[in-house]
Amino acid sequence: MFVNLPQKLTAPFGLLGDDAKLAFPTHPGGIAKLASVRNIPDNDTYWEQYFTLFDSASDIFALINPHHIRKALLDAPENIATLIRVVSTRLFNLITDHTFPSSTGSMTAFASSFIKAGTGMSERNTTKEVLNCLRILQRVLPVLFELDAEMSPLEEDIMWKKEELDSAPDTTEEAQFVIEDEDEDASTSGQTQDAGQAHRTRKQLPSLAEQLFDSLFDLLFCCGFTLPLKIQIDHHKIQHVIWEKGVGSTMDFGLNAAFDTNKIEVLRLLLVLLSRQIYVSPNSLFSKPSPYTLHLVQKMPRRKVLTLLCSLLNTAMNTSSTNDKSFGSMAGRLPYNHLVFKGEDHRTTLLGLCLQVLCILLDFQSGSARDKAADGSDPCALPTPRTNVYRYFVMKLHRTQDFEFIYQGILSILYHQIALTSNLLPGARKPVPHTPEIVVLCWKMLELNKRFLNHILGSDKAMNLPVYLLCYGLDIRDKPQQHGLCRAISYIVQTLSAESAFGTNLSLPLRVQTPAKWNTAGTTADFLINAIHAMVTTPSGGVNSLYPALIITLSNLAPYFKNLSMTASSKLMQLFTSFSNPLFLLADEGHPRLVFFMLEVFNSVIFHHPSNNSNLLCCILSSSKVFEDLGTFTLSKGLGEISRVQDPATRPESHATISGDRSGEKGLSIEEGIGSTATPTRQIDVTLPSQFETHDDQEGTVPRIATSSVGMDSESNLPSATSGKAKGKMKERRSSSLDVNSISERLAGAGIGRNGFTPTQEWVASWQERLPLDVVMLVISELLPKIQQLQASQKANPASAIKDLLSTNDLSHVLPQAPTISPRRFMWSDASIIWLTSLIWGEIYVRAMTPLGIWNGTNVRLFYVKHTQFQQRQITDTVSQVVGGLLRRNSDAPQTWRS
Repeated sequence: MFVNLPQKLTAPFGLLGDDAKLAFPTHPGGIAKLASVRNIPDNDTYWEQYFTLFDSASDIFALINPHHIRKALLDAPENIATLIRVVSTRLFNLITDHTFPSSTGSMTAFASSFIKAGTGMSERNTTKEVLNCLRILQRVLPVLFELDAEMSPLEEDIMWKKEELDSAPDTTEEAQFVIEDEDEDASTSGQTQDAGQAHRTRKQLPSLAEQLFDSLFDLLFCCGFTLPLKIQIDHHKIQHVIWEKGVGSTMDFGLNAAFDTNKIEVLRLLLVLLSRQIYVSPNSLFSKPSPYTLHLVQKMPRRKVLTLLCSLLNTAMNTSSTNDKSFGSMAGRLPYNHLVFKGEDHRTTLLGLCLQVLCILLDFQSGSARDKAADGSDPCALPTPRTNVYRYFVMKLHRTQDFEFIYQGILSILYHQIALTSNLLPGARKPVPHTPEIVVLCWKMLELNKRFLNHILGSDKAMNLPVYLLCYGLDIRDKPQQHGLCRAISYIVQTLSAESAFGTNLSLPLRVQTPAKWNTAGTTADFLINAIHAMVTTPSGGVNSLYPALIITLSNLAPYFKNLSMTASSKLMQLFTSFSNPLFLLADEGHPRLVFFMLEVFNSVIFHHPSNNSNLLCCILSSSKVFEDLGTFTLSKGLGEISRVQDPATRPESHATISGDRSGEKGLSIEEGIGSTATPTRQIDVTLPSQFETHDDQEGTVPRIATSSVGMDSESNLPSATSGKAKGKMKERRSSSLDVNSISERLAGAGIGRNGFTPTQEWVASWQERLPLDVVMLVISELLPKIQQLQASQKANPASAIKDLLSTNDLSHVLPQAPTISPRRFMWSDASIIWLTSLIWGEIYVRAMTPLGIWNGTNVRLFYVKHTQFQQRQITDTVSQVVGGLLRRNSDAPQTWRS
């Protein structure tokens, strides 16, 4: 009966099962051998354990830590090079092996762990070996990348060195590599000819990194591994077929958990290769581009690029249709079900990886991948097939059904995120983990494809996107680690507001369902104003970096405001009062521009729809003193007001907050915003160095308030046909400037400004004289006497009479000619590109901290990583323990560890 059993069972270290795994980190023949024994040969049996010992990614990441790799790099770097080459070579060979992919049956997988020593034959599980190859590379490569911001000699030798063979050339393969050379500039033609001569006697092989990318593409489209076997044609198992229906495909292969798991492993290694970027400092991001990402966006064949792009996009956008299927029963709809079933949701993980890879590829603009201007004088740079082919093909999308598919996918994810806020049971639904990525992807789609932007603005759900984005921003505004994402949302809303088609929808009733706490009666404009006011007046403060984009949004939309409610009108006036407060106004060099933009809001309403905005006119007239004080503002007056407010003996109750908000809401904070946090969660804070926080980086969008400021010149910003009364008002304001005495100067140097900024009278005069106050002052001088006369003469119901007067009064004879509507668009700069790259990678870094911790403990240079203390236990943690204890959840489920 036992005749056929082998006489001796062999396994690493003479152990079996979990004992061999546990011994791997400490046994002399395990990972320690990499550092203790020099020059281990390629064909040594030592390497076999790396392919067969581990059963999951968690095994490898738990048993091999960065310390092991670093020690080997110091003591025996040649062994790390051998490990990477041996693992990669095994991966390349397995893909072409006829036994791959192997059966996934449990009995076969069990039998594959036994080696039949008597016959020398073994039942191999080639799928397991391929997965282990991917996982080993995922673990080792980040430690190799961290060696140097520039590519280290060891990394270059391992990954990018091309070998030459003394063999007759294969004409087919030569043609494949010569094609890429022909795409180069004419200046390299001589080198190409020389290389062609050399190929007659020697054959140059692609580098290991190039082969690795080709292999990963093959694995992503391998029948039986990531695609159904039914689509395999003859023995050709590599079929470049789009994974799911959507853009470029109408075929639906259904869901397969095993295929999703395999896709996760391949995409994770692809993400690791792309992560070479995070080991470069922000200063060097453009000058030292990642060669891995450059190869992926410039050197891959067109068919592979399109197949991968559509596969990633369709998988991510099919979220709404797959969420219900992944649960498969009523249990998936029960409250707190995600706290009971603790296993990893592979579908959610796959969706997140697809979005992350998409965001990285569509964001990449380093080195030669930077967008090119079609004409040297054209400021609008666009991607080309030679710069970044993924950005280029996204720009070329044009089918209406594709746009609708993508837009519905984006709205679906945002809707599910907003629905969590409306839930009566806190934490009852599982949070949508990839919302930050969908926000970035949405921004990239709007940036790259103007037809997609026009499709959104022309649809009946045009206002859903800004409403959902602002609701999400309101939900995370109190979390400092999420302020970077709030900032991205503010830029997206600014981008939308610059389109005239967006403004025409503002007067329509709000048809989008919003959480009750942010719901507003009235028009879409009323909601946007209230939401922006809530974002700016965040109680926790620290959101100063959001102010310019949000206030510019109001300025862009103001020409289209009609029938604003009294609540929305009051919010606008509260913002203006807050920004005009001397303590806020003198705290930072960029703060006066916020006053400038708010004055533009009022001017636009007065020029275009004064009779339809009686509520706002009423608020302006009620706050006439704020405008008058601003018209005669000097440094001495501002410092005097600050001293009066800060003196406990003279401080009135109404000045308890900066905003002077009559409704008693929290005022504006004068603390500096954190700038460009990379949206981490849990206990980690990922932040750009301060010089790249892009606090004022929109050079063409947010003019600096100074003597030479763009957009602040009095002649260019005031209407050409300025009336005599307006000119008189201007002279009156400008002649009221006073010299600053020595006491005021000392007060200014005593800490009114921050970050080394000290306000001076010259600085105050440079922006105060250019504020567009004249239009508002004309309206006040025209209407205020009439209102006062009406109040004095009419005892009964003066409010109704005032409203009638403001609705019917004609101001055309008083006002100059209305200027052309010129919205301020978001303009990309080097600093903003670096900021967004750090935001994307910071989110990816934090997401990968658990359960594997791919980049944990490595020397990241693109952003700072700061660990903070544990937060207090949330209600969901308590529910998890109670419900989990009752149902005795599986102790083998993956646990989440906090760093």
